[in-house]
Amino acid sequence: MIVYQMLTYWLSEHPSIVGFRWSHTQSWGSTWSFLFTSIALYLTLSTFLHFLLRFLLRPGRAVPLGPIPAIHSLSMSLISVTIFAGTLLSAAAEIRDTRWFWRRSKTPFQWLLCFPLGTRPSGRVFFWSYLYYLTRFFHMLRTFFTILRRRRLASFQLFNHSILTFTSFLWLEFSQSFQVLAIILTTSVYSVVYGYRFWTAIGLPAACFPFVLNCQILLLGCNLVCHVGVLLLHFFRGGCNGIGAWIFNSVINGLVLLLFLKFYVNNMHLRNRKRGSEELNRFKDKDI
Repeated sequence: MIVYQMLTYWLSEHPSIVGFRWSHTQSWGSTWSFLFTSIALYLTLSTFLHFLLRFLLRPGRAVPLGPIPAIHSLSMSLISVTIFAGTLLSAAAEIRDTRWFWRRSKTPFQWLLCFPLGTRPSGRVFFWSYLYYLTRFFHMLRTFFTILRRRRLASFQLFNHSILTFTSFLWLEFSQSFQVLAIILTTSVYSVVYGYRFWTAIGLPAACFPFVLNCQILLLGCNLVCHVGVLLLHFFRGGCNGIGAWIFNSVINGLVLLLFLKFYVNNMHLRNRKRGSEELNRFKDKDI
């Protein structure tokens, strides 16, 4: 009980969390110029590093990183767990404190999907939304790990990290509906995915199926279903705040889901071809 009270205080009742306000003058990284500059810098550095390694090293030669990727995965897993717990406790506190204002038109779950019109980016849940936005820049480090270890520049990875950083900025800038539930879903999946990456990075056995890819598709599918719920609430429950940013976010989520499904189908096709080739070789060996 004492541990729960301490967690509740530090994750949802601390004055810095309760009094948070998204401001272009007080919140680091909260301006449009910072957003576009940081994404452009990320794309430029990734491309430059890729071509620099092609010029300096022989094809296929990787750059050893030691325990850095494992440390990054463990850090991201712990950060995701913290944001998940903080968002969950803060959402419960916000529902408790503001329910008198919207209880006639919404249920608590509907509030998670659809903020009332006029919602401002301040308070507990927006504090954790801000931290989630900042962690998007920490996520970008995986691109550099991929370039250094696999000598590969994945255009989809560049697109995905850039778009997710941009949409998390829109959540704060326009007090977009659905962001609380999106953060809860995303951080719960990320805590598992990055925990799994840490597990495999330290040499423990990997799953016999594309675990990370399946988790990502599951997350995108859940997000897509929730977006349908937001759309219905917007038209039948008096409107949702930040609907313009939500429309952009929905289109991007749909596009990313299609790209993931395409990659998933191609991946499964390659795995089946490889398995079929191995079985054929075993059959030939038996004949010999």
